[in-house]
Amino acid sequence: MDIIIELGKENDIDELEQLYNDLNDHLEKEVNYPGWKKGIYPVRQNAVDGVKQGNLYVAKHGGKIIGSVILSQEPEPAYYKAKWEFESDYSDVFVVYTFVVHPDFLKCGVGKALMDFSIEYSIKAQAKSIRLDVYERNIPAIRLYEKCGFKYIDTVDLGLGNYGLDWFKLYEKLL
Repeated sequence: MDIIIELGKENDIDELEQLYNDLNDHLEKEVNYPGWKKGIYPVRQNAVDGVKQGNLYVAKHGGKIIGSVILSQEPEPAYYKAKWEFESDYSDVFVVYTFVVHPDFLKCGVGKALMDFSIEYSIKAQAKSIRLDVYERNIPAIRLYEKCGFKYIDTVDLGLGNYGLDWFKLYEKLL
């Protein structure tokens, strides 16, 4: 499948919001592995912030956005509690956020393409590591991350217990 990954632009925001809503509708009907909820996460504001900060990337197929990822250098506060393989102030580390694939394109290689892009982008930016967190029951995502060479580091509380999301696994890939 032909996938083009590029920096998200302001005129992508409406389509990204639709992708988030489509994915959350799909997750409500199926097994909601990430535990996301429509209107809570991900939402339009995540796309707006990512575009504004210049760190949101979109995967397009036939001109349509079928996936997206945000690569930030700002970790969740709980990341500081973990013993990472590589000690850093995050100036040379990227953190994966809001990693989404449209439900019509699940299991088509879009997630793998976005992960490969994230790793290559981080290497080109001379980062030393790439990190992410994943809800402990999100087995499909965990399988993908491990297949892409990410190593389990620790399990932490990201403060989302009131949404039923108590524990998140932290992963890191040294570059």
